[in-house]
Amino acid sequence: MSTGFAQGVKHKALPVLAVVAIIVVAWYGLAAILNWTQVEEGLVNAAADQAAEAEAEAALGGDADDAAGDVAAEDDESQSYDSATAEPEEDIAGSDEGDVTSNAAAAAPAVKPPFMETLRGTWAMDRPVLPSPDQILNEFAATTFAEPVSSNKSLVYHAGVTASATLVGFALGAVLGMLLAAGIVHVRTLDRSLMPWIIASQTVPILAIAPMIIVVLGNIGITGLVPKSIISMYLCFFPVTIGMVKGLRSPDPMQLDLMRSYNASVAQIFWKLRVPASVPFLFASLKVAVAISLTGAIVGELPTGASAGLGARLLSGSYYGQTVQIWSALFAAALLGTALVYGIGGIERLVLRGAGQAASARA
Repeated sequence: MSTGFAQGVKHKALPVLAVVAIIVVAWYGLAAILNWTQVEEGLVNAAADQAAEAEAEAALGGDADDAAGDVAAEDDESQSYDSATAEPEEDIAGSDEGDVTSNAAAAAPAVKPPFMETLRGTWAMDRPVLPSPDQILNEFAATTFAEPVSSNKSLVYHAGVTASATLVGFALGAVLGMLLAAGIVHVRTLDRSLMPWIIASQTVPILAIAPMIIVVLGNIGITGLVPKSIISMYLCFFPVTIGMVKGLRSPDPMQLDLMRSYNASVAQIFWKLRVPASVPFLFASLKVAVAISLTGAIVGELPTGASAGLGARLLSGSYYGQTVQIWSALFAAALLGTALVYGIGGIERLVLRGAGQAASARA
Protein backbone atom coordinates (compact mmCIF):
# COMPACT_ATOMS: atom_id res chain seq x y z
CA MET A 1 0.00 0.00 0.00
CA SER A 2 2.83 2.38 0.87
CA THR A 3 4.50 1.57 -2.43
CA GLY A 4 1.33 2.42 -4.34
CA PHE A 5 0.97 5.68 -2.44
CA ALA A 6 4.59 6.60 -3.20
CA GLN A 7 4.09 5.85 -6.88
CA GLY A 8 0.93 7.93 -6.91
CA VAL A 9 2.78 10.87 -5.38
CA LYS A 10 5.62 10.44 -7.84
CA HIS A 11 3.47 10.27 -10.94
CA LYS A 12 0.76 12.78 -9.96
CA ALA A 13 1.88 15.15 -7.21
CA LEU A 14 5.45 15.78 -8.33
CA PRO A 15 4.56 16.95 -11.86
CA VAL A 16 1.93 19.28 -10.44
CA LEU A 17 4.38 20.70 -7.89
CA ALA A 18 7.00 21.14 -10.59
CA VAL A 19 4.57 23.09 -12.78
CA VAL A 20 3.49 25.24 -9.81
CA ALA A 21 7.12 25.98 -8.94
CA ILE A 22 7.87 27.03 -12.52
CA ILE A 23 4.83 29.30 -12.58
CA VAL A 24 5.77 30.92 -9.25
CA VAL A 25 9.37 31.55 -10.31
CA ALA A 26 8.24 32.98 -13.65
CA TRP A 27 5.71 35.17 -11.81
CA TYR A 28 8.41 36.62 -9.55
CA GLY A 29 10.57 37.33 -12.58
CA LEU A 30 7.76 39.02 -14.49
CA ALA A 31 6.83 41.11 -11.43
CA ALA A 32 10.44 42.24 -11.09
CA ILE A 33 10.59 43.23 -14.76
CA LEU A 34 7.32 45.17 -14.74
CA ASN A 35 7.95 46.95 -11.43
CA TRP A 36 11.69 47.59 -11.87
CA THR A 37 11.56 51.05 -13.46
CA GLN A 38 9.09 52.41 -10.93
CA VAL A 39 11.06 51.07 -7.95
CA GLU A 40 14.38 52.30 -9.32
CA GLU A 41 13.01 55.81 -9.88
CA GLY A 42 11.57 55.85 -6.37
CA LEU A 43 14.89 54.85 -4.82
CA VAL A 44 16.81 57.43 -6.88
CA ASN A 45 14.37 60.17 -5.89
CA ALA A 46 14.60 59.15 -2.24
CA ALA A 47 18.41 59.30 -2.39
CA ALA A 48 18.23 62.72 -4.08
CA ASP A 49 15.87 64.00 -1.38
CA GLN A 50 18.23 62.80 1.34
CA ALA A 51 21.16 64.50 -0.39
CA ALA A 52 19.16 67.75 -0.69
CA GLU A 53 18.27 67.62 3.00
CA ALA A 54 21.92 67.09 3.90
CA GLU A 55 22.96 70.06 1.73
CA ALA A 56 20.27 72.22 3.31
CA GLU A 57 21.48 71.34 6.78
CA ALA A 58 25.08 72.12 5.74
CA ALA A 59 23.98 75.44 4.26
CA LEU A 60 22.19 76.38 7.47
CA GLY A 61 25.33 75.58 9.43
CA GLY A 62 27.44 77.74 7.06
CA ASP A 63 25.01 80.66 7.39
CA ALA A 64 25.30 80.45 11.17
CA ASP A 65 29.12 80.61 10.93
CA ASP A 66 28.92 83.62 8.57
CA ALA A 67 26.57 85.40 10.97
CA ALA A 68 29.00 84.83 13.83
CA GLY A 69 31.84 86.19 11.68
CA ASP A 70 29.87 89.32 10.83
CA VAL A 71 29.21 90.03 14.48
CA ALA A 72 32.91 89.66 15.24
CA ALA A 73 33.79 91.97 12.36
CA GLU A 74 31.44 94.70 13.63
CA ASP A 75 32.97 94.53 17.11
CA ASP A 76 36.46 95.01 15.71
CA GLU A 77 36.83 98.83 15.61
CA SER A 78 40.36 98.72 14.20
CA GLN A 79 39.22 97.24 10.88
CA SER A 80 39.89 99.60 7.98
CA TYR A 81 37.37 100.75 5.42
CA ASP A 82 39.28 99.15 2.55
CA SER A 83 39.35 95.76 4.23
CA ALA A 84 35.64 96.10 5.02
CA THR A 85 34.89 96.80 1.36
CA ALA A 86 37.05 93.87 0.25
CA GLU A 87 35.19 91.35 2.37
CA PRO A 88 31.95 91.58 0.39
CA GLU A 89 33.94 90.85 -2.78
CA GLU A 90 35.28 87.70 -1.15
CA ASP A 91 31.78 86.79 0.00
CA ILE A 92 30.48 87.31 -3.50
CA ALA A 93 33.24 85.16 -4.89
CA GLY A 94 32.54 82.52 -2.27
CA SER A 95 28.81 82.58 -3.04
CA ASP A 96 29.58 82.16 -6.75
CA GLU A 97 31.75 79.17 -5.98
CA GLY A 98 28.95 77.68 -3.81
CA ASP A 99 26.40 78.16 -6.60
CA VAL A 100 28.72 76.49 -9.09
CA THR A 101 29.26 73.60 -6.69
CA SER A 102 25.52 73.12 -6.05
CA ASN A 103 24.75 73.33 -9.78
CA ALA A 104 27.47 70.79 -10.48
CA ALA A 105 26.01 68.49 -7.85
CA ALA A 106 22.54 68.88 -9.34
CA ALA A 107 23.89 68.18 -12.82
CA ALA A 108 25.77 65.09 -11.66
CA PRO A 109 24.16 61.85 -12.88
CA ALA A 110 22.06 59.98 -10.34
CA VAL A 111 23.71 56.89 -8.93
CA LYS A 112 21.65 53.75 -9.50
CA PRO A 113 20.59 51.97 -6.32
CA PRO A 114 22.00 48.51 -5.49
CA PHE A 115 20.62 45.66 -7.55
CA MET A 116 19.38 43.57 -4.62
CA GLU A 117 17.70 46.54 -2.98
CA THR A 118 15.81 47.30 -6.18
CA LEU A 119 14.92 43.63 -6.68
CA ARG A 120 13.47 43.35 -3.17
CA GLY A 121 11.56 46.56 -3.75
CA THR A 122 9.84 45.16 -6.83
CA TRP A 123 8.27 42.47 -4.64
CA ALA A 124 7.16 44.80 -1.84
CA MET A 125 5.48 47.76 -3.54
CA ASP A 126 2.25 49.16 -2.13
CA ARG A 127 0.68 49.56 -5.58
CA PRO A 128 2.68 47.42 -7.99
CA VAL A 129 2.02 46.97 -11.67
CA LEU A 130 2.07 43.21 -11.03
CA PRO A 131 2.09 42.05 -7.40
CA SER A 132 4.31 39.18 -6.32
CA PRO A 133 2.77 35.84 -5.31
CA ASP A 134 3.52 36.38 -1.61
CA GLN A 135 1.72 39.74 -1.68
CA ILE A 136 -1.35 38.11 -3.22
CA LEU A 137 -1.20 35.25 -0.73
CA ASN A 138 -0.91 37.62 2.24
CA GLU A 139 -3.82 39.74 1.02
CA PHE A 140 -5.92 36.64 0.34
CA ALA A 141 -5.21 35.23 3.81
CA ALA A 142 -5.87 38.57 5.51
CA THR A 143 -9.23 39.08 3.78
CA THR A 144 -10.31 35.45 4.09
CA PHE A 145 -9.27 34.35 7.58
CA ALA A 146 -8.57 37.56 9.51
CA GLU A 147 -11.86 39.30 8.69
CA PRO A 148 -15.31 38.23 9.97
CA VAL A 149 -17.41 36.44 7.38
CA SER A 150 -20.10 39.12 7.59
CA SER A 151 -17.60 41.95 7.05
CA ASN A 152 -17.61 43.87 3.78
CA LYS A 153 -13.84 43.33 3.64
CA SER A 154 -14.12 39.55 3.74
CA LEU A 155 -13.57 37.63 0.51
CA VAL A 156 -15.74 34.84 1.90
CA TYR A 157 -18.67 37.27 2.11
CA HIS A 158 -18.13 38.54 -1.43
CA ALA A 159 -17.65 35.00 -2.78
CA GLY A 160 -20.92 33.95 -1.15
CA VAL A 161 -22.82 36.79 -2.81
CA THR A 162 -21.38 35.89 -6.21
CA ALA A 163 -21.92 32.15 -5.67
CA SER A 164 -25.63 32.67 -4.94
CA ALA A 165 -26.18 34.45 -8.26
CA THR A 166 -24.02 31.85 -10.02
CA LEU A 167 -25.98 28.87 -8.71
CA VAL A 168 -29.39 30.42 -9.41
CA GLY A 169 -28.37 31.36 -12.95
CA PHE A 170 -26.78 27.95 -13.47
CA ALA A 171 -29.95 26.15 -12.37
CA LEU A 172 -32.13 28.28 -14.65
CA GLY A 173 -29.75 27.86 -17.57
CA ALA A 174 -29.49 24.09 -17.10
CA VAL A 175 -33.27 23.67 -17.03
CA LEU A 176 -33.72 25.93 -20.05
CA GLY A 177 -30.98 24.12 -21.97
CA MET A 178 -32.44 20.67 -21.30
CA LEU A 179 -35.95 21.79 -22.30
CA LEU A 180 -34.67 23.32 -25.53
CA ALA A 181 -32.64 20.19 -26.31
CA ALA A 182 -35.65 17.94 -25.80
CA GLY A 183 -37.73 20.12 -28.10
CA ILE A 184 -35.03 20.28 -30.77
CA VAL A 185 -34.57 16.51 -30.79
CA HIS A 186 -38.28 15.67 -31.04
CA VAL A 187 -39.58 18.57 -33.17
CA ARG A 188 -37.91 18.96 -36.55
CA THR A 189 -39.26 22.50 -36.96
CA LEU A 190 -37.48 23.63 -33.79
CA ASP A 191 -34.30 21.97 -34.99
CA ARG A 192 -34.34 24.01 -38.20
CA SER A 193 -35.66 27.29 -36.82
CA LEU A 194 -34.53 27.55 -33.20
CA MET A 195 -31.04 26.07 -33.33
CA PRO A 196 -29.54 28.83 -35.55
CA TRP A 197 -30.90 31.49 -33.21
CA ILE A 198 -29.43 29.74 -30.19
CA ILE A 199 -26.03 29.73 -31.87
CA ALA A 200 -26.39 33.36 -32.98
CA SER A 201 -27.27 34.46 -29.45
CA GLN A 202 -23.76 33.64 -28.29
CA THR A 203 -22.12 35.90 -30.85
CA VAL A 204 -23.30 39.04 -29.00
CA PRO A 205 -20.74 40.17 -26.36
CA ILE A 206 -22.04 39.77 -22.83
CA LEU A 207 -20.53 43.15 -21.89
CA ALA A 208 -22.99 44.76 -24.31
CA ILE A 209 -26.01 42.78 -23.12
CA ALA A 210 -25.42 42.96 -19.36
CA PRO A 211 -26.04 46.73 -18.96
CA MET A 212 -29.19 46.46 -21.10
CA ILE A 213 -30.59 43.64 -18.96
CA ILE A 214 -29.81 45.49 -15.74
CA VAL A 215 -31.31 48.76 -16.97
CA VAL A 216 -34.50 47.15 -18.30
CA LEU A 217 -35.08 45.09 -15.17
CA GLY A 218 -34.17 48.03 -12.95
CA ASN A 219 -36.84 50.19 -14.59
CA ILE A 220 -39.50 47.69 -13.57
CA GLY A 221 -38.12 47.42 -10.05
CA ILE A 222 -36.18 44.14 -10.36
CA THR A 223 -32.70 44.50 -8.89
CA GLY A 224 -30.20 42.51 -6.87
CA LEU A 225 -29.91 38.78 -7.46
CA VAL A 226 -32.31 38.38 -10.39
CA PRO A 227 -30.48 40.46 -13.06
CA LYS A 228 -27.16 38.74 -12.31
CA SER A 229 -28.85 35.34 -12.43
CA ILE A 230 -30.42 36.10 -15.80
CA ILE A 231 -27.03 37.10 -17.20
CA SER A 232 -25.55 33.85 -15.90
CA MET A 233 -28.46 31.90 -17.38
CA TYR A 234 -27.95 33.57 -20.75
CA LEU A 235 -24.35 32.42 -20.83
CA CYS A 236 -24.71 28.89 -19.48
CA PHE A 237 -27.81 27.60 -21.28
CA PHE A 238 -25.93 27.32 -24.59
CA PRO A 239 -23.41 24.57 -23.68
CA VAL A 240 -26.16 22.61 -21.91
CA THR A 241 -28.37 22.79 -24.98
CA ILE A 242 -25.62 21.70 -27.37
CA GLY A 243 -24.43 18.89 -25.08
CA MET A 244 -27.92 17.55 -24.45
CA VAL A 245 -28.81 17.59 -28.15
CA LYS A 246 -25.69 15.58 -28.87
CA GLY A 247 -26.41 13.21 -25.98
CA LEU A 248 -30.07 12.66 -26.83
CA ARG A 249 -29.09 11.83 -30.40
CA SER A 250 -26.24 9.52 -29.36
CA PRO A 251 -28.21 6.20 -29.18
CA ASP A 252 -27.51 3.87 -32.07
CA PRO A 253 -30.29 3.55 -34.72
CA MET A 254 -30.42 -0.17 -33.99
CA GLN A 255 -31.25 0.60 -30.37
CA LEU A 256 -34.02 2.92 -31.46
CA ASP A 257 -35.40 0.27 -33.82
CA LEU A 258 -35.29 -2.28 -31.02
CA MET A 259 -37.29 0.01 -28.74
CA ARG A 260 -39.85 0.61 -31.49
CA SER A 261 -40.10 -3.13 -32.10
CA TYR A 262 -41.09 -3.46 -28.45
CA ASN A 263 -43.86 -0.92 -29.20
CA ALA A 264 -42.25 1.65 -26.88
CA SER A 265 -43.80 5.09 -26.86
CA VAL A 266 -41.91 8.32 -27.53
CA ALA A 267 -41.84 9.06 -23.79
CA GLN A 268 -40.51 5.58 -23.00
CA ILE A 269 -37.79 5.90 -25.63
CA PHE A 270 -36.89 9.30 -24.22
CA TRP A 271 -36.65 8.29 -20.55
CA LYS A 272 -35.30 4.77 -20.93
CA LEU A 273 -32.89 5.21 -23.85
CA ARG A 274 -32.14 8.79 -24.77
CA VAL A 275 -31.77 10.26 -21.27
CA PRO A 276 -29.41 7.52 -19.93
CA ALA A 277 -27.29 7.83 -23.07
CA SER A 278 -27.09 11.63 -22.67
CA VAL A 279 -25.85 11.62 -19.05
CA PRO A 280 -22.09 11.76 -19.88
CA PHE A 281 -22.70 14.55 -22.41
CA LEU A 282 -24.89 16.41 -19.93
CA PHE A 283 -22.34 16.49 -17.13
CA ALA A 284 -19.55 17.51 -19.49
CA SER A 285 -21.72 20.44 -20.54
CA LEU A 286 -22.67 21.27 -16.96
CA LYS A 287 -19.00 21.60 -15.98
CA VAL A 288 -18.52 24.15 -18.74
CA ALA A 289 -21.81 25.87 -17.93
CA VAL A 290 -21.12 26.38 -14.21
CA ALA A 291 -17.77 28.02 -14.97
CA ILE A 292 -19.40 30.33 -17.52
CA SER A 293 -22.20 31.05 -15.07
CA LEU A 294 -19.65 32.35 -12.56
CA THR A 295 -18.24 34.63 -15.23
CA GLY A 296 -21.73 35.93 -15.97
CA ALA A 297 -22.40 36.66 -12.30
CA ILE A 298 -19.16 38.65 -12.00
CA VAL A 299 -19.87 40.55 -15.22
CA GLY A 300 -23.38 41.31 -13.96
CA GLU A 301 -21.91 42.98 -10.87
CA LEU A 302 -19.68 45.33 -12.83
CA PRO A 303 -22.13 47.76 -14.50
CA THR A 304 -24.33 48.06 -11.40
CA GLY A 305 -21.62 49.39 -9.10
CA ALA A 306 -22.58 46.69 -6.63
CA SER A 307 -21.33 46.94 -3.06
CA ALA A 308 -21.00 43.17 -2.59
CA GLY A 309 -19.64 40.34 -4.70
CA LEU A 310 -16.34 39.55 -6.33
CA GLY A 311 -17.17 41.91 -9.18
CA ALA A 312 -17.67 44.72 -6.67
CA ARG A 313 -14.32 43.81 -5.11
CA LEU A 314 -12.67 44.09 -8.51
CA LEU A 315 -14.33 47.45 -9.13
CA SER A 316 -13.24 48.96 -5.81
CA GLY A 317 -9.69 47.75 -6.37
CA SER A 318 -9.57 49.33 -9.83
CA TYR A 319 -11.04 52.62 -8.58
CA TYR A 320 -8.39 53.05 -5.88
CA GLY A 321 -5.47 51.43 -7.73
CA GLN A 322 -5.25 48.48 -5.33
CA THR A 323 -3.78 45.89 -7.68
CA VAL A 324 -3.09 43.44 -4.86
CA GLN A 325 -6.79 43.52 -3.93
CA ILE A 326 -7.74 42.93 -7.57
CA TRP A 327 -5.49 39.89 -7.87
CA SER A 328 -6.67 38.39 -4.59
CA ALA A 329 -10.28 38.73 -5.79
CA LEU A 330 -9.32 37.05 -9.06
CA PHE A 331 -7.76 34.15 -7.17
CA ALA A 332 -10.90 33.88 -5.03
CA ALA A 333 -12.99 33.70 -8.21
CA ALA A 334 -10.69 31.00 -9.61
CA LEU A 335 -10.97 28.94 -6.43
CA LEU A 336 -14.75 29.36 -6.42
CA GLY A 337 -14.99 28.24 -10.04
CA THR A 338 -12.75 25.24 -9.34
CA ALA A 339 -14.92 24.24 -6.38
CA LEU A 340 -18.08 24.48 -8.48
CA VAL A 341 -16.63 22.39 -11.30
CA TYR A 342 -15.39 19.74 -8.88
CA GLY A 343 -18.81 19.77 -7.22
CA ILE A 344 -20.46 18.94 -10.56
CA GLY A 345 -17.86 16.19 -11.03
CA GLY A 346 -18.75 14.70 -7.65
CA ILE A 347 -22.45 14.70 -8.53
CA GLU A 348 -21.57 13.02 -11.84
CA ARG A 349 -19.72 10.20 -10.08
CA LEU A 350 -22.65 9.65 -7.74
CA VAL A 351 -25.15 9.56 -10.60
CA LEU A 352 -23.05 7.19 -12.72
CA ARG A 353 -22.42 4.96 -9.72
CA GLY A 354 -26.12 4.85 -8.94
CA ALA A 355 -26.95 4.11 -12.58
CA GLY A 356 -24.40 1.27 -12.64
CA GLN A 357 -25.76 -0.25 -9.45
CA ALA A 358 -29.33 -0.04 -10.79
CA ALA A 359 -28.28 -1.68 -14.06
CA SER A 360 -26.48 -4.50 -12.25
CA ALA A 361 -29.50 -5.01 -9.99
CA ARG A 362 -31.81 -5.32 -12.99
CA ALA A 363 -29.38 -7.77 -14.62
